[in-house]
Amino acid sequence: MKKMGTEEETEDRGKWKRFTKKNSSSSSVSPINNLDDGCLMQIFSFLSPIPDRYNTALVCHRWNYLACHPRLWLRVDRSIKDLSEPGVFPDIETAVSNARPGDTILIAAGGSHHVSNIQIKKPLCLIGGGERPDDTTLVCSRGSDSALEFLSTCKLANLTVKAELGCCLLHRKGRLTIDGCVLQCESNPLEYLSCPIVSTAGGTDSSMKNNGVFVSQTRIEGGAKAVLTSGDLVLQRVRVIYARTSLLFWFDVAQDDQISCNEPL
Repeated sequence: MKKMGTEEETEDRGKWKRFTKKNSSSSSVSPINNLDDGCLMQIFSFLSPIPDRYNTALVCHRWNYLACHPRLWLRVDRSIKDLSEPGVFPDIETAVSNARPGDTILIAAGGSHHVSNIQIKKPLCLIGGGERPDDTTLVCSRGSDSALEFLSTCKLANLTVKAELGCCLLHRKGRLTIDGCVLQCESNPLEYLSCPIVSTAGGTDSSMKNNGVFVSQTRIEGGAKAVLTSGDLVLQRVRVIYARTSLLFWFDVAQDDQISCNEPL
């Protein structure tokens, strides 16, 4: 009997060791979860909003809460009726007005967000909240000069911007990055009055050397030209991919001392 008891104890110890080893190895797979919320949120703040920070929200409920925290994002969502929630705004103009330099504004997918001559004078990032740029549409009504006017370094991503007349984006100053967007202007017979991108930036002093428009993987439809410059910037490094139903553009509008003329696309 004593021998049998000893064998059972030995077997139990073996099971416990295997169980402990399994648990310790599984917990060591994600030691980041041992950090408190403040540390995790600080780490998430260094991630690019799209796709990295957006993807972290899909990991678990805790990461979703932290990755979508108002400290990291401002949100534009017309479906939320309780506007007392911090960091949530009913329209883009209000969000831009309340944003701090360097903030990221996530614009909810679904429906159309009406915009007209919204001036952005601080560094901001505007991102569509859908899976595709077509899911989040900014519509500029007829009679407006532009949907968005940029006077600082900014980035647009995963958005569709439509303008009946005028231009979708008016670039006056700073570095404007347009990544994975759709820009749509009026088709015939009034397309000569519209242009997806207009840049008036220029100047020779050191503060103006960082001016430019940098477009990647963006669909451009309608308008007299894809981009029109009236300042010192010129079109450079154009690449086009012919997709089945559309054209995707990559190009830069930047300063080139060797080219003095305006060069529309």
